Amino acid sequence: MEVMKDGLMDKSDVKILVVDDREDNLLSIETILERDGYHIRKANSGRQALKILLTEQDFTLILMDVQMPDMNGFETASLIYEREKLKNIPIIFITAHNKDEEYMFKGYKMGAVDFIYKPINPELMRFKVSVFADLYRKTHQLMQQEKNLLAAKANLEREIEERTINEEKIRLLNAQLTQNNGDLKLINEELDRFAYVASHDLQEPLRKIMVFSDVVATKLSGKVDADVQSSLNKIVKASDRMQKLINDLLKFSRHASSDEDFTQVDLNEILQDVLSDLESDIQGKGASIEHAPLPAIEAIPSQVRQLFQNLLGNALKFAREGVAPRVEIFAESVVLENHEGGPLRQHRIIFRDNGIGFDAKYADDIFVVFKRLHSYHEFEGSGIGLSICKKIVDQHKGSIRAVGALNEGATFIITLPEVQERGSFIIPQSAAQLAPISGTHG
Repeated sequence: MEVMKDGLMDKSDVKILVVDDREDNLLSIETILERDGYHIRKANSGRQALKILLTEQDFTLILMDVQMPDMNGFETASLIYEREKLKNIPIIFITAHNKDEEYMFKGYKMGAVDFIYKPINPELMRFKVSVFADLYRKTHQLMQQEKNLLAAKANLEREIEERTINEEKIRLLNAQLTQNNGDLKLINEELDRFAYVASHDLQEPLRKIMVFSDVVATKLSGKVDADVQSSLNKIVKASDRMQKLINDLLKFSRHASSDEDFTQVDLNEILQDVLSDLESDIQGKGASIEHAPLPAIEAIPSQVRQLFQNLLGNALKFAREGVAPRVEIFAESVVLENHEGGPLRQHRIIFRDNGIGFDAKYADDIFVVFKRLHSYHEFEGSGIGLSICKKIVDQHKGSIRAVGALNEGATFIITLPEVQERGSFIIPQSAAQLAPISGTHG
């Protein structure tokens, strides 16, 4: 197959078949054309030419003597053009008959494109061959361009077809997603109602279990074996844990259906209320609480109060043995960009402690409802506190994340908008990063 260079074939890719029964004539023609760099194939008879053409059909031109023994040039040309693959190869006849019209007519009828007369004029031969060589190159260039255009057309049609299919798939997926979102909303609402009703209905039988187990434990105190007394105490403690779990579940379900309005909230006042509520725990633990001024934001006061109480309570609960808890609470302001390209101020509220921390690979797990990293024998709690925190933050169109390492403390970073706004926020990379922060837990 010919190699194209810069859209054109090289002369060395032009292949010429020279047919003549005399070796001296073949050598003479080869000598005339070799200076142009053509690839020459020689045949000393019409039969040999046909034999060559059985396996090679990529000739640019055939130069053929008319007067040959056994099979002359006209007869050979007739047989050549009977084959479909050879019909487009031009033939120039070489003859000693000087412009005999009847003879020329016969030659053209056989398929000749031109004649070269003996004695051969070398420059004329070179010129005629170059004309057909250039025509051959340009024809192949056009064929290659046509091939490229057809390939490009096929690719374009395939891309259009694939795009149409993809658009239909996207449309169907969007429709399915819309339906799934609607179904998920209904399921969530049903789950919230179920959690509330189930938790509320569990309160009465649990209350009876707690009352009667406490009565039994009190009456039998000092009158039964130690193992029986221990079992009764375990029943009382287990009932107490169950009551806390149910109360937390009630809080979690209420947040999903809260109808409180957002209002301007001074976070300093919220923090003071929480510190007051936890005063006995703070004193009992010998904890130190350091806090810097906090901003005012648009929020739901009761939810933010519970958010702060859960985070501060966590910091006190997950203290290292023999180490007095120390908690730092401070804020950082960040100006972001909203979905309309305008400025949007947000605040990062940071709770940092020196407690037991947690393995960094559990940074996401600690916000999952009922997910505990420690046994309740080590630390009391239902494992729902941080999931409530995340739910509160989500309802305020904010985010919460945890950073920590084992025995190196914990840090919770809450990002909340100063003013509630509908739509999504564009958060630049730099805004999502803080100076090195250590520690977290759940």
